[in-house]
Amino acid sequence: MNTRLYVIAIAPGLALALGIYLTDRYDREPVDLLAKTFLLGAVSVIPTAFSEKILLSVNIFGGVLGAAYTAFIVAGFTEEFFKREVVLRLAFHHKAFDEKLDGIVYGVFSALGFATVENIMYVVFRFAANPYIGLYRGILSVPVHMLFGVTMGYYLSLAKYARHEEIRKNYLKKALLIPAILHGIFDFILMANIPTLMIFFIPFVIYLWIINLRRLNEYTNESKRIYEGIRDDDELR
Repeated sequence: MNTRLYVIAIAPGLALALGIYLTDRYDREPVDLLAKTFLLGAVSVIPTAFSEKILLSVNIFGGVLGAAYTAFIVAGFTEEFFKREVVLRLAFHHKAFDEKLDGIVYGVFSALGFATVENIMYVVFRFAANPYIGLYRGILSVPVHMLFGVTMGYYLSLAKYARHEEIRKNYLKKALLIPAILHGIFDFILMANIPTLMIFFIPFVIYLWIINLRRLNEYTNESKRIYEGIRDDDELR
């Protein structure tokens, strides 16, 4: 067993998870629930791989259409579906999910659990002889899964606190479709084998960071206001 490769594969996911945990500093989530979310996100690789194998077997497209099918349906939709299912089944209705920032926290932990196992598969097993794969995936692939998790959690929180059923359902759909589309675009640029598309790759990654840091900051500031309001009420009593 190559311990060094395992460390390279696991470290990015754990580091990013710790970063999100520390960001949620006003009303932190239970560590045991976060651990379960991370682990079930990791386990979700199994049904995802099974579903992707079936979807790939019925791929009738070739060339650019085949790349689009693989990027948006096989990878994007399937992976985001199972990562979202983890949050819906484990944390969405839990009493600890009591503010909007929590949706992002649980979405990210599910996504990073998935990304960590996927990273092990690539770094340790598929490309063990290539020393650059771990670096590339640690800088791009694992963080981008986190960003998809931020988007997912953002809309899950809007769904949880929506006042009308139709609005709630709409946000639940967005919690799947928007991360899946972003995921698909990311993968399609890399899979399409169209050199001119690569011009858009770095700007797209920067765009993902900007919009998701804004979402994270929005809910972090809201969490701070709630915490300060509760603290002020306690001081007045």
